[in-house]
Amino acid sequence: MGRAFEFRKARKMKRWSKMAKAFTRIGKDIVIAVKTGGADPNTNSRLRQIIQNAKSANMPKENVLRAIKKASSKDTENYEEVFLEGYASNGIAVFIECATNNNNRTVADVRSYFNKCDGALGTNGSLEYIFSRKGVFTIKSSNITIDYDELEMDLIDAGLEELELDKEFITVYSDYLDFNNMQVKLESLNIEIQKSELLRIPNDFKTLNAKEAEKVIKLLDLLEENDDVQQVFHNMRLTDEILIAMENNKL
Repeated sequence: MGRAFEFRKARKMKRWSKMAKAFTRIGKDIVIAVKTGGADPNTNSRLRQIIQNAKSANMPKENVLRAIKKASSKDTENYEEVFLEGYASNGIAVFIECATNNNNRTVADVRSYFNKCDGALGTNGSLEYIFSRKGVFTIKSSNITIDYDELEMDLIDAGLEELELDKEFITVYSDYLDFNNMQVKLESLNIEIQKSELLRIPNDFKTLNAKEAEKVIKLLDLLEENDDVQQVFHNMRLTDEILIAMENNKL
């Protein structure tokens, strides 16, 4: 069938692999949320957030309900949230959020990735000044029935820090401590949340060329592929040069 078919097949398999990994991560998030706050999304805001994100990731509803039921069982394995920090090559800061049932394994794996890619795992708190933790809510612009200024005023009391508007989406930013307040406020305004996340946003970015970025991308790929890793944040600016090299599989 030729190269074109093989290329399309490889792309499709990669998408399926990413989707499967996303479902696994959501499943772990559900376990942690249910174990800490109960199985009722009406009283567990964290679980409510995860269900929203599962819908955004196209995770089937029956999978979500099955995961909640499984998480409610006493026999279900507990996961510990672990935060790891370090520097990739060329001084790129990397923050990793993990959910693991074996802390020693996770730390050893992550340390080995840094070592392979000329980086170094650091101590907890070493990147506090580089990243700010924010609540980020994505809303479809078409779901908003009030004007932008009125929405902004309504959200200020809930901890609004910034609103970003484009043709399709409105992005709401708050401090992570105001995450629950913002979620409740948006729901009270009958605004459907497309996705809600707690993200670590760099306070400044570092620019590398494609060659310098090679080992950083390799490290990020290794981390993303690890089953214990939930999210990875970094402060490397993704320039057009780097994005094109990644698209052409040169990184």
